Amino acid sequence: MTAQPEITQSDLRNRSKEILDAVQAGQSFTVTRDGHQIGELVPRRPSRRFVSPQEFTAMSRSTPTVSLEAFRADQDATADQYLDDPDDR
Repeated sequence: MTAQPEITQSDLRNRSKEILDAVQAGQSFTVTRDGHQIGELVPRRPSRRFVSPQEFTAMSRSTPTVSLEAFRADQDATADQYLDDPDDR
């Protein structure tokens, strides 16, 4: 992993357009003040896309069928089994 370039607060102020263009293009920077790291400029992650109910239904058609009995058996096999379960009272 490569280290992010460090920029000073004054660099950020004086070269903000150049630096923000680089951030928009995917570059990250560590911002320093008086020789101390104070923050990071990182590209924003893409926001999540809303999936309509129709699109979700279409995507779900290709998923494998799950046996409820097999699923429950797997849960029972891996879950902690307490003899004094308060729900059994």
